[in-house]
Amino acid sequence: MKRILMAGLLASAATSAYAQTEVTWWHAMGGELGAKLEEIVAGYNASQDQYNVTPVYKGSYTETMTSAIAAFRAGEQPDIVQVFEVGTGTMMAAEGATYPVYQLMADHGANFDPKAFLPAVVGYYTDTDGNMLSMPFNSSTPILYYNKAAFEAAGLDPETAPKTWAEVEAFSRQILDADAASCGFTSGWISWAQLENFSAWHNLQIGTQENGFASMDSELTLNGPEQARHWENLAKWQKDGIFKYGGPGGGADAAPAFYAGDCAMYMNSSASRAGVMANTEFEVGMGMLPYYEDIEGAPQNSIIGGATLWVLGGQTDAEYEGVANFFSYLSSAEVQADWHQFSGYLPITQAAYELSQEQGYYDQNPGADVAIKQITLNEPTVNSKGLRFGNYVQIRGVIDEEFQALLAGDKTAQEALDALVDRGNVLIKDFVDANG
Repeated sequence: MKRILMAGLLASAATSAYAQTEVTWWHAMGGELGAKLEEIVAGYNASQDQYNVTPVYKGSYTETMTSAIAAFRAGEQPDIVQVFEVGTGTMMAAEGATYPVYQLMADHGANFDPKAFLPAVVGYYTDTDGNMLSMPFNSSTPILYYNKAAFEAAGLDPETAPKTWAEVEAFSRQILDADAASCGFTSGWISWAQLENFSAWHNLQIGTQENGFASMDSELTLNGPEQARHWENLAKWQKDGIFKYGGPGGGADAAPAFYAGDCAMYMNSSASRAGVMANTEFEVGMGMLPYYEDIEGAPQNSIIGGATLWVLGGQTDAEYEGVANFFSYLSSAEVQADWHQFSGYLPITQAAYELSQEQGYYDQNPGADVAIKQITLNEPTVNSKGLRFGNYVQIRGVIDEEFQALLAGDKTAQEALDALVDRGNVLIKDFVDANG
């Protein structure tokens, strides 16, 4: 009898284990953020026994999206793929390849309220009817980090970040004169921080058709006099030793220059906070992005970066049930508040923000709410709600190439930006022609 009972229990356990539905999530989170992501997934898997989510790191954002597209064509796609914000246009055009999140959640009766998400976040990922196409997960915006010890050594107030570009230059020169650091500032993501967000922060148009939101058949307009002035200043400051170029793409050399104390200021994603805190031995201050005082409308509001989770087509209904269930867990106030507090990404829901306030997180971590204040500083305009252009991943590469031509002295800022717009508009037209 005991043997029969034991055999029955083992069979039941085996059946239960095999009945679990597998859900695969391809992502682009490495380092501390990747470890935290895996912790979140482990928490979900332990919270229920119907589904098992398996996270798979696929490299950079570009590599992850490219891998997912190739896998879909081969019929080997994951259930979920993390796609960065500039890939939104490409994913929207891939009709049949994605399962819109608003439809997924409704079809499966999942706990989901689009109005619970911060407007500055959710507006980037909705269609023209306001339907959410992908699930916000890690949304960020660039901010300014600074070395309080270097400020103090230079006779600057360590509790006051520079507010304007004039102050950035003046503070940098004072820091260099005092030998408090070997460069004033560096920046990750020249494309995102020093062109796209620069434009939004100064309420300058990024492209026609409401920056591509009204129609994909749009054109870039990033070569205005204000953008040219800023790029010309960056080139001049590079020659003067005030600014240190961090490299193309995300700027891999920027973070180490700040961590080591070589550069006193560092502009990059609010989600860089985890890495900054883990790799610096000095006290770090945080401030909003600097602006030019004489540009009317500045400061306006910054725009988001980061990524959302897209659901791919061609999977079983059971897998989609699991995805919907996981998304409900992932967007809960507790999970999102924990993710936000650890990473520096924005709290994507109002509930997560309020929970962080109730827990005293912002009181205990001064500056941790800078990104939220900056992105919600003013009601977004058509110039500052984001951008949505086809082939923008490739356009970001063009931005890097033209900026490098500027720093090399091969082009003026105006020439570099004019070339960027010409080359970028060809890429946008190619996209429209291919998806028209």
